[in-house]
Amino acid sequence: MPGHPTTAASRRPDISIALVCWQMQREVPRTLLSLSRAFQRGVEDLDYEIVLVDNGSQPLPDLPAIDPAVRFQRASVASPSPVGAMNEALSLARGRLIGAWIDGARLASANLLAAVHAAARHHPAPVIAVPNRQFGPGRQSVTAAQGYDRATEDRLLARAGWPDPAADLMAASWPEEQSVTGPMLESNALFLPRAAWDALGGFDPAFDEPGGGMCNPDMLARAAAWPDGQLIRMDGVATFHQIHDGSTTTNTARSVATVKTATRVYTALRGHPPRKLRRRGWVFDAATGRMDRGEAPDAPTTG
Repeated sequence: MPGHPTTAASRRPDISIALVCWQMQREVPRTLLSLSRAFQRGVEDLDYEIVLVDNGSQPLPDLPAIDPAVRFQRASVASPSPVGAMNEALSLARGRLIGAWIDGARLASANLLAAVHAAARHHPAPVIAVPNRQFGPGRQSVTAAQGYDRATEDRLLARAGWPDPAADLMAASWPEEQSVTGPMLESNALFLPRAAWDALGGFDPAFDEPGGGMCNPDMLARAAAWPDGQLIRMDGVATFHQIHDGSTTTNTARSVATVKTATRVYTALRGHPPRKLRRRGWVFDAATGRMDRGEAPDAPTTG
């Protein structure tokens, strides 16, 4: 994946957020708003950009007028897998630190960007993994069968106070990881330096099945194993999944079938089943600004 050349005419923002969307006409405008200066706190002095690549939506989503203005582009080649569009978004990103947002349906905590920027200052090659949450009382593939739908979610968000930055999104959501240092399968907001994305080659195009299969867990595993990097887990911030027609969040039977297929593909590619990341790494507390480096060196990643 080629990096973005630095020229006198091309500034280098502190952070780029590279997003992909497909058929998210309801969801992606809210995701973008959550990343704007109107919602993000503590970003007055932060130079950041938002890059969005659409993977073949019909119709295209309506983009909100926000600051910073979204750099929008259609994917050069739309595909059932988001990998090509994600790598295209990453190649367009100009920031020193670049966050991959492969599911454009996820809102950001109001303090996410400021916290990520602060955490990145603690190491020259940070590998920052933001935890995932899902709106509603539980895993959406289960709650959808119990009546949880977009209308229910709209009411839930309204009660939580959205779109006010003070909205309690944590209380309106369910954690995909049960503790900040527990086993982690994937991060929908994975922030790496430009050099890391280039060294790792971005997301693997071999994950070409609809939805991308295990491309995101694979990306986290490879990023965490990058020899120059330092894994940093984030505490007190998250991304929040809005319910939509996703491959694993709207129907239990469909979710199980999709995961089984994705696991077979991953195993064929990597020689072993997907493994959750069990390394503790460092932990950055977004509320206090403190970095917990732990009392012992990182243990190796295990299954």
